[in-house]
Amino acid sequence: MGVRIKATGTSRGAGTNSIVEHSGLAARNSLAQAGIQPEQVGVLINAGVFRDSNTVEPAVSALIQKAAGIGLDYHSKDDARTFSFDLMNGAIGVLNAVQVASSVLETGGVEHVLIVSGDTHPSLARSAADAEFPYATAGAALLLERTADAEGFGRVHTATAPGTPAVQSYVDTATMGTVGRGLMTVEREPDFADRLLGVALEAALAALADQDLSGLALIASTPTPEFPKLLADALGIDQDAVRTPDLSDGDPHTAALPLAYDRAVTEGTLGGFTRVLFVAAGAGPSAAAVLYQLPA
Repeated sequence: MGVRIKATGTSRGAGTNSIVEHSGLAARNSLAQAGIQPEQVGVLINAGVFRDSNTVEPAVSALIQKAAGIGLDYHSKDDARTFSFDLMNGAIGVLNAVQVASSVLETGGVEHVLIVSGDTHPSLARSAADAEFPYATAGAALLLERTADAEGFGRVHTATAPGTPAVQSYVDTATMGTVGRGLMTVEREPDFADRLLGVALEAALAALADQDLSGLALIASTPTPEFPKLLADALGIDQDAVRTPDLSDGDPHTAALPLAYDRAVTEGTLGGFTRVLFVAAGAGPSAAAVLYQLPA
């Protein structure tokens, strides 16, 4: 048995900078693509980090669940229930969510798990990255299901490196005053990209475990536009096998992996490949990697 991607969904632009709205729309798009009803989603996991107005409570997953119209009708004790929660671990959060979703689906208690991710500036006043906040506004969704076939996600491998976090984000309570809900400080160390590349390489090599690189596509996080291709070079993967999201507005951060996969599927650029290596690296520095066997 495996766990595979049944459908994807994305949302950008659409006249809003709300990550709740974008993630909710991405979720609805994935359900429409799969042709399933909201009540067939047993668990929703939100891996986004930067949220509308720096919302702390309630869990943003609950707001996204409402925006997506999932699990809202409880007329009787037999109505389907959907459990949702936030799982925040920066750029690698989606792959951590894949770990959790795989465990949930393996129990057989739910039909589908929906992973949503995406980030926005807390002020909701911008959608493109800039020098102070290097992340683009976008929402993405991965709808996962069990399969009896030899396809889907393998084991997720993680790695960490010692020292300072390389990248960190926080609300500076000493200077926020009365406008803290619209502020976020992001600090990147001068060598952050090199340090993220090192830990990403460690996780990727663990996931590959000396496997043949033939038929392998690479989808990696995008802390810099060049990061996926630098990782491909380090792994010995052909540059033509790298698939990236649309980076015209900057790094989509937690949504980078599902956006890149959705783009590759939509544009039909995974033809000829049998596997995808997903790799993400972010604050810590930390990284995660997993091999995905494409459906035949």
